[in-house]
Amino acid sequence: MTDNTTVSKHIVLTSHPHAGRKPIDIHWGANNAKARGPVVATPVGSSLRNAIGSYSGSYSVYRALAVAAGSLDPLHKPDLTNTSPAVDLGPFSQWSDPEKIVSIDPWGHKVEHVFAEHIKAGIDVRPTIAVTRARLRVPELTAKHSGLQLEADGRVLLKTGEVNVTKIAIEPVWYLPGIAQRFNTDEHTLRRSLFEQTGGMFSELVTRPDLHVLLPPIGSITVYLFGDLEAIVDLDRKLSCRVHDECNGSDVFGSDICTCRPYLIHGIEDAIQTAQSGGAGVIVYNRKEGRALGEVTKFLVYNARKRQHGGDTADRYFERTECVAGVQDMRFQELMPDVLSWLGITRIDRFISMSNLKHDAIIGQGIEIVERVPIPDHMIPSDAKVEMDAKKAAGYFTDGDIPTTQELAKKHGRDLKDY
Repeated sequence: MTDNTTVSKHIVLTSHPHAGRKPIDIHWGANNAKARGPVVATPVGSSLRNAIGSYSGSYSVYRALAVAAGSLDPLHKPDLTNTSPAVDLGPFSQWSDPEKIVSIDPWGHKVEHVFAEHIKAGIDVRPTIAVTRARLRVPELTAKHSGLQLEADGRVLLKTGEVNVTKIAIEPVWYLPGIAQRFNTDEHTLRRSLFEQTGGMFSELVTRPDLHVLLPPIGSITVYLFGDLEAIVDLDRKLSCRVHDECNGSDVFGSDICTCRPYLIHGIEDAIQTAQSGGAGVIVYNRKEGRALGEVTKFLVYNARKRQHGGDTADRYFERTECVAGVQDMRFQELMPDVLSWLGITRIDRFISMSNLKHDAIIGQGIEIVERVPIPDHMIPSDAKVEMDAKKAAGYFTDGDIPTTQELAKKHGRDLKDY
């Protein structure tokens, strides 16, 4: 069992801004990693910490349990040998624009190299992004690739039905001044709200105004890239993109009460087709279960909708959510485009989404969307009709909103054959 007395010598309270050594400076939006400085969020050697919170987001609680149980040395530092990205991404011009990326660390996958001097000096700098390669096995694709929709090409889609992808895991890193600006508030108000609504979890939010970076204990982002990665930023090639918010019941367990998994599959199919034709596909998967209200709230709303007088109806679909949670939706898509900017994206040719909130957030960050693609009617489960009707009534993009190819060509000054 670890001696808590020994641990306490290395983990110091950080409530007072002038206690111990000065934290490493962070210059968010600097044009290179050295000028920006590393994000240091370790409980070890805390006098050098320049971020509030801890690496690993919500999983940091499990790390604390491992330390308490004596199964993890609290002074452990990760050995990053051979953990570098499987493919090189960036830097892109958006990385040095402090208004384009405020919720992730654009250098988070390169720390082993760009902050090697800090690591060699004993500073515990850890990656917040990891990039690897993988193959996906999706049952729906295996059933279709034999000729119905998708043909195996041996590069993107294999004869086995497996799909070659580049896979990226991203932990949130919030630059508080930028987050405040994105939500049209001030940093003081944001800090106070974060402190109060987490039950005072991070006292440094109100006691350390010199620290402007927070690693929030929330879910992460996973990105799946299909095809030639250079095509993602090549405006002469097509890019397909689906931004998907987590729905465990549908995505994993196949519940037919919503369109989440069908729309995710539709996005993957389109990404594969675009990649096979020389472009690229991007799937962004955000851990925002139940519109970021959580799965418990989500299931409570299910019960309320099914038991209400008159049954489950489109006109009252969002009402029951608001009664239970106080709001209809807490995903706040304002931060969502950051990952697209991190990838260097400036134009999306096919945006696989019906959400106006997602669409408006993306174009609000200066990323062009050429075409919006709704889910095909045949992919909508019968029990999800109420959801679709409610979303359309709430202003979601519908078939009638789809511009014709002639309108698209005229708008973007392109030849019709491009569509």
